[in-house]
Amino acid sequence: MLASDPEHPGTLPVQQMRAGDHAFLCYDDHLQGWDVLSAFVWTGLARGEKVIVFPDPRLNAADVLRHLNDVPGVLLAQGYDSGRLELNSMRQLILPDRTFTAAQQWRRIVEETESAQARGFTGLRTYIDMGWVADLEADLNVMMARERQAEHLFTTGLYSEICAYERDRFPQQVLEAMCQAHPQNLLPALGHLRARQTDNTLWLVGEADLATREQFTHALAEAARSPVTRRGLTIDLCGVVFLGVECARELIRMMDRTTAHRPVRVRCTGSVALVLRRLGADPAVIDVAQVKGS
Repeated sequence: MLASDPEHPGTLPVQQMRAGDHAFLCYDDHLQGWDVLSAFVWTGLARGEKVIVFPDPRLNAADVLRHLNDVPGVLLAQGYDSGRLELNSMRQLILPDRTFTAAQQWRRIVEETESAQARGFTGLRTYIDMGWVADLEADLNVMMARERQAEHLFTTGLYSEICAYERDRFPQQVLEAMCQAHPQNLLPALGHLRARQTDNTLWLVGEADLATREQFTHALAEAARSPVTRRGLTIDLCGVVFLGVECARELIRMMDRTTAHRPVRVRCTGSVALVLRRLGADPAVIDVAQVKGS
């Protein structure tokens, strides 16, 4: 569960992050969130980006690499060996300064982005564990101002960033404010599903499979009963990165029960539309859309 507003309109799974995104992540302790980090690194390497990880300062490089290399395949290890994946620290990044300032950090990020581009990378992505704030004894207000005023780093689409906050290291109000300060709000782990409703649209984000089937079915039922959907309901699955067969069948059963006075339409990616059509859904009520990460 995220520490902040679950209705954040920019909530998405890490697999749908794209170049130019500035995302908030909240995790429960330093042993959690490795699947999100690994997916973020893997995607960056696959897209030809330079990837820099600023891990929790309490961890050494060997610990970080061990967690990353637990992921099946050899791409992450190859990335580190070839220099496409780099481990760094905020303390090192802002040298020769010893005190954190947003201006120095911004300047160095721009330099690293330009360096990556000059070396033939398609861009730069960073994962920044916010444990650096305590490590550098930085002022929380200075850090928060940096987060709120960093838009210029992302305008070219060459740079993307995850800011990862361990829940127990920051006051609740800081976590909530920082979530709202980021355009994107990541699900805390792979395999999660989040639902929210605005007017006559049900938004589903994450993975709809056997593990989340009960949550998926409950969200559909609640939306169907809602008074605001009496004239029709749109189910937006553009944020769903995996739709399992059982969840797809639940959705199709709901679609089959609709009437002309209370129609249901589904908005989704091409891959999800293919699953629904193969299981017998009416193509006339499926709208295919382009989404982040496409």
